[in-house]
Amino acid sequence: MLTHEEVYKFLKKKPTLSHSGLNKEAGLPTGTLAKAMNGQRTLSEAHLKALVPVLRQYGIDDFLNHRAIVLAVVNHKGGVGKTTTTINLGKGLANRGQSVLLIDMDSQGNLSQSLGVHNPEQQLLQALTQNVPIPVVPLKENYHLVPSDLELARAEADLTKTPSGVLRFRNALTPLLTQYDYILIDCPPSLTIFTYSALVASTAALVVLEPEASAVKGMYNLLELIHDIKESFNARLGVEGIVMARVNPQLVLHRELMAQVRADLKGQPFFKTEIRQNIALAESQYVGQDIFEYKPTSTGATDYQALADEVVAKHPA
Repeated sequence: MLTHEEVYKFLKKKPTLSHSGLNKEAGLPTGTLAKAMNGQRTLSEAHLKALVPVLRQYGIDDFLNHRAIVLAVVNHKGGVGKTTTTINLGKGLANRGQSVLLIDMDSQGNLSQSLGVHNPEQQLLQALTQNVPIPVVPLKENYHLVPSDLELARAEADLTKTPSGVLRFRNALTPLLTQYDYILIDCPPSLTIFTYSALVASTAALVVLEPEASAVKGMYNLLELIHDIKESFNARLGVEGIVMARVNPQLVLHRELMAQVRADLKGQPFFKTEIRQNIALAESQYVGQDIFEYKPTSTGATDYQALADEVVAKHPA
């Protein structure tokens, strides 16, 4: 039997469906669904029973069986824009009506701090070490966070010493897969047990690179790790795409370096969108906001919305 919450979430995701038309098809009193969507009433068992055959025509079964696209945002080094990409790609997806969960998998806690969450009492650490549910902090509608800070480092030894340690995060994440459209994991700038755990739990890896001479160094190790995890733990794992960040399109050197990176990594998927250098991106994180909230007309907002649109286009509903 459907629940009120399931119908509510389904209709929120299907704004083009006429509430009055659905009322008529299901034989419900005028205004029933409009009042339910506005929080003025709860759908009764009789209402829900009448809605089942009607909503099935519009794909509610597929909606209820939906599982999130889980993307591990990775690179083998720091300072390339992983956290910036996690924050703003996530908000760009939310801008398109997608429900998004961001997960801070780095003990430095930069993702959490950049979103205004400091010294969280409940964080990812407890879910990995105490077998409790992953704590979720709502930031905005359809835009939530699982925070971390330096305490997360305490889990590394515990996860490493047990053969099943790399599976612990995947198991803890499972209950959340039906609650979101996208889950983005901000991984640490190294190939540690936390990066392994994120890749084991993910649909794909989203790689962030800068246009610099050393951009490809270490990439082969990362791609080999992705291949090994695909073979051993996660058959669905692939590379979602490589996005070039902190690009100055006016610099000939940047254009040449990006061409070289694409040649060196021939066969790997690259996003068409490039994230241009934009001081507003750094400023937004300093004040604890995403770029769309801080400066919606900036090139940073334009680029990250374009990247989000590319990601959505890869995963049609």
